[in-house]
Amino acid sequence: MTISKSETATIKLLDQYFTTAFSAPEGIPKLRELILSLAMQGQLVPQNPDDTPARDLLKDIETEKQRLIDEKKLKKSKPLPEITADEIPYNIPDSWEWARLNDFGFWKSGSTPSRTNPSFYNGNIPWIKSGEVKQGLISKTDETITLKALQKCSLDLNPIGSILIAMYGANIGDVGILEIEATTNQAVCACQTFSQIDNIFLSKLLISLKQNFILQGAGAAQPNISRVKIINTIVPLPPLEEQKRIVEKIEILMKLCDELEEKITNQTEKQTSLLNALIAQI
Repeated sequence: MTISKSETATIKLLDQYFTTAFSAPEGIPKLRELILSLAMQGQLVPQNPDDTPARDLLKDIETEKQRLIDEKKLKKSKPLPEITADEIPYNIPDSWEWARLNDFGFWKSGSTPSRTNPSFYNGNIPWIKSGEVKQGLISKTDETITLKALQKCSLDLNPIGSILIAMYGANIGDVGILEIEATTNQAVCACQTFSQIDNIFLSKLLISLKQNFILQGAGAAQPNISRVKIINTIVPLPPLEEQKRIVEKIEILMKLCDELEEKITNQTEKQTSLLNALIAQI
């Protein structure tokens, strides 16, 4: 695969940001945003003509949806509106397609069992609140519920690998990945991805959309978005093979950002130490 002109420009742009990140207070966060933005525009990794195009993925996803409906594992829902040309925010590669987040998996929010019923709590089933989603990888919870609560309180047990997004409060738009089976409260939406979607790619995509979700949730006494707003969100869909390449590239670049951030922190601490020593001498 050859590197296109746009990809060469992307490399130069990233190099420029890595070079200047030391000098700007918000350099590293902005660099992280840039990486995700380029990734979701198809400019971070090259396209491979041998990849199964995303339009075929969408056909396979519809087949999978119908199978799950027939198996009574998924409820049939009204089709969402078709995406119109004026809704498309930018150009994407030919092998990609525009889709709605509803096409990535099935999305469920949870509930809070009544606090007045002690038989609902302190069981062996993990129960996640929105503030815990910001942990990223979720392997434990502050509270647990019982099997009785699971059966009687409009709750679902989300499988390992499900992607969570916080819908209410200060951490609206934060994203987590389940490393355990768990339920959630009503302030968290969980997605179990279809087989043609890489769940880690979905997590990166949602992170790139955080500011969009924050803007959607503004204006209320408590900032919030809804499951309906999430599943209607228009997003780019790459081929499955490219989804995996994008994830790999993002993780490499984010690790470099971590290393750069650590160097800046160490440099700042060293400067502070030298300044304190100078003040002490004075």
